Amino acid sequence: MDYISILIQLLQNMPWFNVVTAVVTAASTIAAVTPTPKKGTTLSKAYKVIDLLAVNVGKAKQTGK
Repeated sequence: MDYISILIQLLQNMPWFNVVTAVVTAASTIAAVTPTPKKGTTLSKAYKVIDLLAVNVGKAKQTGK
């Protein structure tokens, strides 16, 4: 059995994987199409959560400049 088949079988046995993938995809889409809000606003706090869910960290984050 090759490594790809093992990986596919492992992922098929984990039903939560599809949910995690969908959440990351949705959050990435939202983060990509919305401008970065100004710091200190309520919207900026929500945007931080979206960035975290989208795995936008380090150089992948928008600076808002």
